[in-house]
Amino acid sequence: MPGTNDASYNNEKKGKLTSLLAFFKSSKEPAPAEDNKAVSSTEKAQTQVQQSDLISRDLSWLKFNERVLDQATNEDRNLFDRLKFLAITSSNQDEFFTIRVGSLYNYLDFGKERLDYSGLREIPFRKVLMRELHDFIRRQNECYTKQLVPLFAKHGFRVVGLEEVEADEAAAVEEYFERTVYPMLTPMLFDYTHAFPVLLAKVLVLGVITQVKGTTSEEDRKLSFVQLPLNLPRFYVIERDDELLFIPIENIVRTHIGKLYRNVDIVSTNLFRILRNGDFTLEESDDIESDFIDEIKQKIKNRRLGRVVQVSIEPDTNPDLLNLIKKRWEIDDYNVFPIEGLIDYTALWGIIKHPEFKDQIPPIHSPVPPLGLDRERIPDIFETMRERDILLHHPYNNFEPVLQMLEQAAEDPKVLSIKLTIYRLAKNSRVTEALLHAAENGKHVAVLFEVKARFDEENNIREAQRLQKAGCFVIYGIGLLKTHTKLLLIVRNEGNRVLRYAHLSSGNYNEDTSRLYTDTGLLTSNEEYTHDISEFFNVITGHSIPSEYQNLITAPRYMRAKLIELIQQEAENAKAGLKSGICIKINSLEDRDTILELYKASEAGVPIRLIVRGMCCLRPKRQGLSENITVRSLVGDFLEHSRIFYFHQDGNPLVYGGSADAMVRSFDKRIESLFKLVDPRVRQEAIHILYYSLKDNVNAYELMEDGNYKKCECPEGVAPLNVHEAFYDVTLDEVMATHLFEDEAPQPVHHEPAAENGQTPGAGSPAAGSPAAEIPPLVIEESTEADLS
Repeated sequence: MPGTNDASYNNEKKGKLTSLLAFFKSSKEPAPAEDNKAVSSTEKAQTQVQQSDLISRDLSWLKFNERVLDQATNEDRNLFDRLKFLAITSSNQDEFFTIRVGSLYNYLDFGKERLDYSGLREIPFRKVLMRELHDFIRRQNECYTKQLVPLFAKHGFRVVGLEEVEADEAAAVEEYFERTVYPMLTPMLFDYTHAFPVLLAKVLVLGVITQVKGTTSEEDRKLSFVQLPLNLPRFYVIERDDELLFIPIENIVRTHIGKLYRNVDIVSTNLFRILRNGDFTLEESDDIESDFIDEIKQKIKNRRLGRVVQVSIEPDTNPDLLNLIKKRWEIDDYNVFPIEGLIDYTALWGIIKHPEFKDQIPPIHSPVPPLGLDRERIPDIFETMRERDILLHHPYNNFEPVLQMLEQAAEDPKVLSIKLTIYRLAKNSRVTEALLHAAENGKHVAVLFEVKARFDEENNIREAQRLQKAGCFVIYGIGLLKTHTKLLLIVRNEGNRVLRYAHLSSGNYNEDTSRLYTDTGLLTSNEEYTHDISEFFNVITGHSIPSEYQNLITAPRYMRAKLIELIQQEAENAKAGLKSGICIKINSLEDRDTILELYKASEAGVPIRLIVRGMCCLRPKRQGLSENITVRSLVGDFLEHSRIFYFHQDGNPLVYGGSADAMVRSFDKRIESLFKLVDPRVRQEAIHILYYSLKDNVNAYELMEDGNYKKCECPEGVAPLNVHEAFYDVTLDEVMATHLFEDEAPQPVHHEPAAENGQTPGAGSPAAGSPAAEIPPLVIEESTEADLS
């Protein structure tokens, strides 16, 4: 398989290629990434991307990361906030290369065909995508070097090299190197007797070229690699009276590299970092459960050998080193990214979290009690849930009621069983501890534990096995489907009756992310919900065919069809002159069938308001296609993660919450659920979340027809509305008075005649009056599972 074999070359001249120069004389020069003809071809491909009625999923995701980078360039933000957002763009980018670019190379390397939503095949799409990535990373570097670094001194710190420290400070650094760093370094030579080393992804590496001392002959040059230890801090910190100096570990090692290479001359030392393809899929198997876990563990190990998809490297790197790694990993200039600033901006967390800056970082607002409750911790959670449904809106409301529900159930002698689904857990999870205590106390605990959660596989397997050893009934996912739904059911004996209590949510059972992600969760004892969830768990843990539920819509069986039916109903209402409207808040919109139905509803006159935080493949505001659709994205202090679906229904709205986005993977490859909000007050609270999200004029960006996003500016004379602050001060009266679409009449679309050249006024749109459904069918790739957020 291309790019995956890190053993030494099969060298016919073995014994002769003793030098780096000889190696290059035996090999061909790597081809340049593109010539003039290729540039012209790439520009044509970019034009095709613009004309398509569907926006490329990957290019749309890059636009999301641009909006995150926009926070790092925002001069109104605190410096440490800006550093945080730059670090987030870097971790986002790592995952994008590892999963999405890795997935693309799965097609390229194996000759499989794939069409992007823009209609481009793999090779031209790679060029368009990689050019966009180069442009983005250039802007990352400019943000760091030109906007942020000049502010460091004003805030009491600098990032410096050893050449900028005093003699006594340099001596302390040298002692640190010799005592702590040096013992962990291993030079790895590459020549005819040493195989090319397996270099790890996301690790800083120094490529070192040496030659015999005193000689100038290139025949005597050798190449070796030094991986810098991951388990040491990226920065050595020198504390002065008036400032902190952060010295990158690569600067320290480079300065003292001669101690690793004695009695030879150092020709060059260059820093780089690689990312490998981490996208893997599991195959159907009739093996027993233990083999399924073993297969996942093996796939995790295989990630370290995945083909190289990106190299971040210092500018002006020794050309011999650069050409060798391009040849070795079968990559070209598209995959090589010169970094003017800091290689791997996730290292900035080491500065942000330094205790010295604690007072300079704005504190997070304390959570407030849910509407209608006067306290966070409820004396008896089950008594409160019997009285009414409670909608939790995190992080504005604490996650504590959910944890209290589990911890009280674990100790309550009346509780008979606990059933829940787990996708991602906190590092030191109170959820796990509560389940362990419940099992120890003799309660029946059943857990559907998704061990295929991307990059959490090892942690989830470990935690699932802990629960299993404690006596819990653990299901390790359902075949190739990924369990993404968030459901909890507790059964309690209350004397003459048995009652069930439930929690249904958009977010994970993770108390850490609940402070950073906006999610909604419903606490209820309503039998319509608890009956559905009981049926759901019976389907999952036993052998029965799922049927339609009262208040749940589940995937992969029913969700797409039900949502399309609801969209079509709004279109019919608009055609009949009834009030209509659709408002959907999700993380991603990618499912083609759903998009086409939204286009048709728009043409029928339905006002459609979409709040899509991340990737959106729908193209709004295109004449003859989507004039009645607006798309906005909220990017700010919290990660928008809640999903809410609103259908106006002529003034009798249907509102759903849940875990699913409108994506192929959500509808076809995941176990997901949406739940109808039946309690009038809870439904109004969800509508108010949509209302505020549509009114935000601080964090909002609007998607334009060309696929770019425009920052929504606060109009003069209008008070700023930042939802990440405003939701802390919401009142029940305000919520109950909120309405959507009440002032919007149906908006039928009247198309202009086609222009003389036969084209419609909107570039790339269908001929006037033609249905959106006539967009040619595409061959869509197998969806990868990365959430990239």
